[in-house]
Amino acid sequence: MTWLYENDCKNAVRYVLGETGKNPLVCFGINPSTAEPDNLDRTLAGVKSISQKKGYDGWIMFNVYPQRSTDPNGMHKKMNKTLHDKNVAAIARILDAHPVRDLWVAWGGIIEKRTYLLECVADIYRIARNKKFRWLSMGKLTKAGHPHHPLYLPHAAQMAVFDMDAYLERIDTPNRSEGE
Repeated sequence: MTWLYENDCKNAVRYVLGETGKNPLVCFGINPSTAEPDNLDRTLAGVKSISQKKGYDGWIMFNVYPQRSTDPNGMHKKMNKTLHDKNVAAIARILDAHPVRDLWVAWGGIIEKRTYLLECVADIYRIARNKKFRWLSMGKLTKAGHPHHPLYLPHAAQMAVFDMDAYLERIDTPNRSEGE
């Protein structure tokens, strides 16, 4: 396998991290922390382990927002549109370039930390929804109906189809229909 890794020159932003394969599992979290190739944090070690246990031969980690922060409270108070647009472009390019079928949504309740994060999810969904991806979540949804973060999953958690249309409709994503 070959590493996929895209960040900015200051390492303050990460767009993608993963290991390629013929059948990779793509995971969407909220924002990147400290993980890098050959130096995975607990979240990414869990994503890699789950992907292997579920029969995938690679894994790719994207985030709803690309700013690195070890604490979600450290994320920008307002969305940096340039960073967001670069993130969406990187996601689109990688999804087009790799044999991806399954997209695992795993952002947990952290999605509620910043109001712009749901808008980011909607923008990512717009670029992927007309393709033949299978959207998945793992374990029970949070009380607020969000897909669980990988760190907080019980060992027996199973993957299930996740209805992104219903999710975005239910949470009433800001600007969801703009530009469509």
